[in-house]
Amino acid sequence: MDSMTESSLQTVLPTGRQYTLSSAGYRAIICEQGATLRSLTHDGEDLLLTFPADQSPRGSRGQHLLPWPNRIRDGRYTFDGMTQQLPINEVAFNNAIHGLTRWMAWTLEDLAEDRVTLSLTLLAQPGWPGCVRLSLTHRLSAQGLTVEVGARNVGETAVPFGYAAHPYLVAGSTPVDQWQVTAPFGTFLEVDERLLPIRLGAVDGRPQDLRSGDQFGDRVLDTAYTGAPEGRPWRIEVQAGDLTRAIWAGPGMAWSQVFTPRDRMSLALEPMTCGPDAFNPGPTHDSVIRLEPGDQVEFSWGISI
Repeated sequence: MDSMTESSLQTVLPTGRQYTLSSAGYRAIICEQGATLRSLTHDGEDLLLTFPADQSPRGSRGQHLLPWPNRIRDGRYTFDGMTQQLPINEVAFNNAIHGLTRWMAWTLEDLAEDRVTLSLTLLAQPGWPGCVRLSLTHRLSAQGLTVEVGARNVGETAVPFGYAAHPYLVAGSTPVDQWQVTAPFGTFLEVDERLLPIRLGAVDGRPQDLRSGDQFGDRVLDTAYTGAPEGRPWRIEVQAGDLTRAIWAGPGMAWSQVFTPRDRMSLALEPMTCGPDAFNPGPTHDSVIRLEPGDQVEFSWGISI
């Protein structure tokens, strides 16, 4: 066995290597761990809630959620007649949450001043029967940040699949109560005390209705939305005084989760391909993606001012 001398040891940050991008006044930092979007600024002003490189992200801050977003009831689902049991990592509610890849080290594939591509092969493990090759590209331009997501089934077994991102938008020191938030969704997911699906409902006349761009006020949301008009790619806009923010999602990402943290100084706006517990029968099940061997899917989303 090879021995390691003290001089050969190098300190590794909890989030791994840091990749810094810049273009047109934008600056982004992406971590090796989880391909996490640790920071995004424009002209030195934070657009996202960030965290130090020597700390792991809390609240899924900036993480990518694969091969499913949100929760799976009791960590259990049946696919092609086989019952799968995932580890429970939301102990309080006895759910499996936010996928399997956010703490893994992703491999650098390409790095330039304005872009970085990281990849990961997710292998079979308890509760997950397949092998999927994943790719994440973060790209900056005058239009802001664009994130390109790719997944290809490189195994011999079909798998269920979903993706989401988990950025927290900030607007200076202004709390969300004073923001004007405009979101196009006409449908939201009603959930139980474990935040698991009950039914889809119309937002009309409810606090979940964000279509008019009114002041956010005292809303407390941890809510999955869908039903943008005619299924078009959606865009959520935030205005706080003179500050503006926007997050958008392209085809195939018909869902979004909106979450208000307790301190109400940021708002998590999460592009998703599917709703909570989509691997199981229920109101979100038709949004799950089935990846046959050799199948490939691609998605994109982004942030701008």
